[in-house]
Amino acid sequence: MDSSSTRRQATRAKLYEAAVTLIAEQGFSATTVDEIAERAGVAKGTVYYNFKSKTELFEELLRHGVSLLTASLRTAAEETAERGGSRVDALDAMIRAGLVFIDRYPAFTQLYVAELWRTNRAWNSTLLVVRQEAVAVVEGVLREGVAAGELSEDIDVQLTAAALVGMVLVAALDWQAFQSERSLDDVHAALSRLLHGRVGGR
Repeated sequence: MDSSSTRRQATRAKLYEAAVTLIAEQGFSATTVDEIAERAGVAKGTVYYNFKSKTELFEELLRHGVSLLTASLRTAAEETAERGGSRVDALDAMIRAGLVFIDRYPAFTQLYVAELWRTNRAWNSTLLVVRQEAVAVVEGVLREGVAAGELSEDIDVQLTAAALVGMVLVAALDWQAFQSERSLDDVHAALSRLLHGRVGGR
């Protein structure tokens, strides 16, 4: 990767961070490009050099954030497999990876969950695509578990995957908003017990 590409990626990362913080604080409509540029410490022209519009910036922000989450889930599953763990172990590791991600990027997570409920946005199709990319990683592990006889054939893979991802998102946001005195380990332990009781059958 050349230096100009590295610089552009670094600039985009600053713009993503500025945008997600501002939009989480005051909403998309109320956030201006000038504010994003100021928060990122760049000129307004730099925003438009990287993105055609505020809407495109937000779409790319969604892609970027969910791709990071998807990568962390996939890595957790792959590392568990390399250690010889079961598919339920992999799901447990993915739950922890999801919690770690949300703990690291709380503003993005709040924004992402809020946007899932809105239906009149220009980026709805993008949101559906990136959501499915994350859920598909969980679906893959569930299908492998069913095929290997580790999980029940009666499992509805699509709904179970969506439920697991939703469980992590909602539990983590509740943890941060209302039970912040709890540690990440506490939250993971509670969700892990739920996983083993409801999915693993143990």
